[in-house]
Amino acid sequence: MIADKIKALREAKGITQSELAKSLSVTRAGVNNWEQGLSVPAPSSIVEIAKYFGVSTDYLLGIDHNAVLNVSGLDDKDVAELAERLKSK
Repeated sequence: MIADKIKALREAKGITQSELAKSLSVTRAGVNNWEQGLSVPAPSSIVEIAKYFGVSTDYLLGIDHNAVLNVSGLDDKDVAELAERLKSK
């Protein structure tokens, strides 16, 4: 469900609902409503949420269960280390 994904992504990034709301130019109450499943983001907001967290819209919507991790800006050594850490989980 999109509500759970938004909340999990936000918490993993270590930001508050207010911080996410400011980044997306929406209200904190709007983010709270999304996370509580009381409303669903507009299609344009879904695109912005996906861009912000570096995931696909398909992932947010539950169409694709594979999250994509953007590793741009990391060197090969860092990518390899990250891959090893993920394998061990």
